[in-house]
Amino acid sequence: MQRRRFLKTALALGAAPALIRNAAARKRPNILYAMSDDQSYPHASAYGARFVNTPAFDRAASEGCLFTNAFAAAPQCSPNRAAILTGRHIWQLREAGTHSSYFPKDITVFPDLLERTGYHIGYTAKGWGPGNWQDAGRDRNPAGPAYNARKMKEAPEGVNKNDYAGNFEDFLKQRPKDAPFYFWYGGTEPHRGYSKGIGLASGKKLEDVDVPPFLPDTEEVRSDLLDYAFEIEWFDMHLARMMETLEKRGELDDTLIVVTSDNGMPFPGAKATLYEYGVHMPLAIRWANGARAGAEIGDLVSFIDFAPVFLEAAGVDIPGSITGRSFLSTLQGGSQSPRECVFAGRERHSHSRFDNLGYPARCVRAATRLYIRNLKPDRWLAGDPPRYHDIDDGPTKAFMIDRRNDDAVRALFAHGYGEHPAEELYDVAADPGCLNNLAGDPAHEAERKRLFETLWAEMERTGDPRAVGDEVFDSYPRFGKMRPELGGFAEQGKYNPKYQR
Repeated sequence: MQRRRFLKTALALGAAPALIRNAAARKRPNILYAMSDDQSYPHASAYGARFVNTPAFDRAASEGCLFTNAFAAAPQCSPNRAAILTGRHIWQLREAGTHSSYFPKDITVFPDLLERTGYHIGYTAKGWGPGNWQDAGRDRNPAGPAYNARKMKEAPEGVNKNDYAGNFEDFLKQRPKDAPFYFWYGGTEPHRGYSKGIGLASGKKLEDVDVPPFLPDTEEVRSDLLDYAFEIEWFDMHLARMMETLEKRGELDDTLIVVTSDNGMPFPGAKATLYEYGVHMPLAIRWANGARAGAEIGDLVSFIDFAPVFLEAAGVDIPGSITGRSFLSTLQGGSQSPRECVFAGRERHSHSRFDNLGYPARCVRAATRLYIRNLKPDRWLAGDPPRYHDIDDGPTKAFMIDRRNDDAVRALFAHGYGEHPAEELYDVAADPGCLNNLAGDPAHEAERKRLFETLWAEMERTGDPRAVGDEVFDSYPRFGKMRPELGGFAEQGKYNPKYQR
């Protein structure tokens, strides 16, 4: 009866028989995709981070799988979220491949495919964004229908007042009987701004902080990192409530739960860069009735792989437009050849350069090496001085700008803010802070050449405009705050004709 009801519903929605063939054959899991906003690997207590406590993430990891080599497709919110939703590299997504632009209507997103086969879908807080999906001709956010009505009666300063877990409950109440669900929990923590000092006020200790090697180790920076940790824990608290809700309903083990972040921490040398702390992400996946438990997985995983995982788990045919590859077999303990490398890229982030220009760069990450190709090395990594708007404002940024000429800060400032060569190569096993560039070292020339050729071949294979010198990304409009002092073609929401094809 349940199978017949599903088939009737799917056909009424206009789903093609090929799309629903596998989905009707077996019970399909619920899917909860939980994504924090600006959290780097390894900042979860399951990884041994001493200054952050994430019991919900840790539970998903211990009762499921903990991944140590998961990578975002971009180090910024909206392009990486677009890559997740489509299973494609950012350079395959036109306007959606840059920050805060349009999301073209003709680009398929996997929540729509799930919905067409009977899934109840929705999201809370931050779905795809920032950007303008309305004027692109869409009738809703690409992540699905929004559930944002409930607000917290009491919440600390700096965190979102959205009752994420309460809105998840509202979503479940509206689910049709017997329908599986897909829900996108897009918390806005630990995105800045923070309530300065909230980490210390909550009882956290400066001496517990592991300061990343690309940041100055000072009390000001340590306190800022504690504030960041406090917000990670706020996100995790709501995830714990969601898991408890599912447990009370008897649906926890039937739910494929993915817990991760969208891009790296909002500190210099991390977010909006292709360095390790910009694209290396935390990831835990729990599915008691469909995947193994207690495994630590070191295979390379790209965020463009999530879409095919969800579709395969749901029994939905994976469209040929998807570039990512499912790793569901790895989750289930089967044999699957691991990726040899993953790719990421970035274009414009904030409005931080003359003429609204971005910082185009691409990278390939192998097991222990990271190769970055900066396509416009004459531009400043973090945006034009003196404000460096590609870095979110905060105490650490201000400290480094004020002390940039100090002996202890000068090299770190140049790394996080300044101009960089066209090629960078890092041994990330020995140098996770990406401070020692091996490109140009004769001892590593063979590696540099091999990784460059691997990256460029993928760009050409997948139609990256940058591979043929096409600067169309610089023409795409940006929505959001514009800064008059940068001049040039900076009118909000307008294509720049200078760079169109």
